[in-house]
Amino acid sequence: MKPTVVPLSSTELPSQESWNSTVVFSDSAHLKATLWSGYIAVFSARQLTELHDSVRVDFYDDQQRHSSLLTARRGVVHDATRDLEAYENVLVVSDSGTTLRTERLFWNNATRRIHTDAFVDIRSPQEHIMGHGMESDQGLKHYKIFRVTGQAVTNE
Repeated sequence: MKPTVVPLSSTELPSQESWNSTVVFSDSAHLKATLWSGYIAVFSARQLTELHDSVRVDFYDDQQRHSSLLTARRGVVHDATRDLEAYENVLVVSDSGTTLRTERLFWNNATRRIHTDAFVDIRSPQEHIMGHGMESDQGLKHYKIFRVTGQAVTNE
């Protein structure tokens, strides 16, 4: 019996593939982030890069100092803007000790900000806050959570 052959268009096949690879995000020789993924598939016609089999992104501040680490199971990079979407078991850990857990997170390369409309769980040395939706700088120093629930320690 002959196997079934299914024709695929060029937009359905990656133009490049790589395994266990690192991608550097920079602007005018200033390091913004480094991304590692177990599998990277570039779809040039769609201007999209898919990330599978684990994703790790190290973020850097304006002085090119490490500020936080993002991990996820999979993601997507929009090639035109270099914006990142991370999905499944997303964890961001800032160098100051704040952690963010969610299932979906977006990083804007131009502004170096993260946001989501999904459920979030944020823990810092001072508080534990949960909610639906948030936005923050990539170092989790100044964040805003929407539809909040949780606990906080006050000085009262």
